[in-house]
Parts: sequence; C-alpha cells; structure tokens
Amino acid sequence: MIRTQVCLTEKERLAISSLAEATGKKQAELIREAVDIFIELRSGLHRDEVLDQAAGMWRNRADLPDFTASRQSWDRG
Repeated sequence: MIRTQVCLTEKERLAISSLAEATGKKQAELIREAVDIFIELRSGLHRDEVLDQAAGMWRNRADLPDFTASRQSWDRG
C-alpha cells in the first residue's frame, strides 16, 4: 500500500470518524472503500452491470400495450 495524505473538511472528518466508530473500522479503511466505490462508478463497470441487469426486464409483461402496433400507427405510409 502507498501512503497518501488527504485533506478533509471538518464535516467530512467528523462523519468519517463517526462511521469508523460505528462500524469498528479504521478511518483509512473507510476512505479506501469510498475510493474503490468511486472508481467503480466512474470507470463504467458499474454502468455495464446495471444495464446487464436491466436487459429484458420488460419481457413477458402482460400489463404493457402492444408497442409494435403503437409504433406502426406513428409511421407514415
């Protein structure tokens, strides 16, 4: 591990301190977890996972209108 210095606001420091006490984890561990989550969210990996989970979620639903028929009514022809 590489030691890195981070400046926090007083509000952030108090929140991290409270979370550390409540969870029994060290502040540095919580900060590393937060950085890992941030990297995952920003890297697009999380986005791909969400899209994969959403794929087909409307399949086999009987309560939805017939989209093909609706779409055809919009076509000029």
